[in-house]
Amino acid sequence: MLNRIILIGRLTRDPELRYTPAGVAVTQFTLAVDRNFTGQNGEREADFIPVVTWRQLAETCANYLRKGRLAAVEGRIQVRNYENNEGKRVYVTEVIADNVRFLESSQNREGGNAPSGGSVPEEPSYGGGGNSGRGNNNNFSRSNNNQDPFSGDGKPIDISDDDLPF
Repeated sequence: MLNRIILIGRLTRDPELRYTPAGVAVTQFTLAVDRNFTGQNGEREADFIPVVTWRQLAETCANYLRKGRLAAVEGRIQVRNYENNEGKRVYVTEVIADNVRFLESSQNREGGNAPSGGSVPEEPSYGGGGNSGRGNNNNFSRSNNNQDPFSGDGKPIDISDDDLPF
């Protein structure tokens, strides 16, 4: 059996960070994901999908994601239910994310005015580090002092045939 989902969309509001009574961080936000077709009025419709993140991933999302930012979410769908104050059973379907990838740098959204030194690198991937079995793929510790070895400002790269592995 398999329960995996990958979504790409924009946040409809800033993430909401809370802590459980045991002190575990949990963040909730909604992702607007465009549909592949337009409605009868000719406009593209979207689905608004609730996303929940836990622990370090929750704190990272709360610190760096903002309304309107483009993000990719990987996780699983969970359906839960509870009884509300009127005694009526309420069902909630949400995505429990174990990996969130920021698809825009904060500089793109803020017109290049992001603070230097402490800004998040472009397109980092933040895993939840839970029991996904893939280890911790948290790229957050990348230093901003490192130069991109593949940036050539459009200049050709000089590679000999001896350098190629095939």
